[in-house]
Amino acid sequence: MRKMEICYFGNPILRKKCAPVKEITAEIRQLVQDMFDSFSAPYDVGISAPQVGHSLRIFVCNVIGCDGAGKPTFGEKQAFINPVLSDPSDELVAIAEGCISIPGVFTDEVVRPESITVEWMDLEGNMKKERMSGYRARVMMHENDHLNGVLFIDRMDPKERRKLEPSLQAVKKKYRKS
Repeated sequence: MRKMEICYFGNPILRKKCAPVKEITAEIRQLVQDMFDSFSAPYDVGISAPQVGHSLRIFVCNVIGCDGAGKPTFGEKQAFINPVLSDPSDELVAIAEGCISIPGVFTDEVVRPESITVEWMDLEGNMKKERMSGYRARVMMHENDHLNGVLFIDRMDPKERRKLEPSLQAVKKKYRKS
């Protein structure tokens, strides 16, 4: 088991658009395994390659939905390689979000579509396509945003985001040295 170092808010890699994976190699398989080892449920539900210092279009997660109390339910860990999100629902939902790259900063103000279609390649090189909704869809959108240099705080109302600025600067200052 190899836990990777997390890249925190302020690290420029979190603002870069990631490159596509050209082929599934031993190095890609090892990166995915290391990514699996770098997050743990129930606190983390996914992690993207840029969050561990790799500018590649990969994220991993193990969330399959929510239970009746609104808590995430977990399944097998999955890798999403070169994901493409499409056909967002017209229905929008505001739910709290946080991010392991911005520890201690959470908000109820992130509005996203309730459902989305996701197409991706798995670790065997097979193409997959699934319509996802609810919390699972939100995790896909959050992690996919990382692959495009977007953070959940960018999806907030600017006025609400300004309220978080002292906390964001504290994260940047605390983790600048790491």
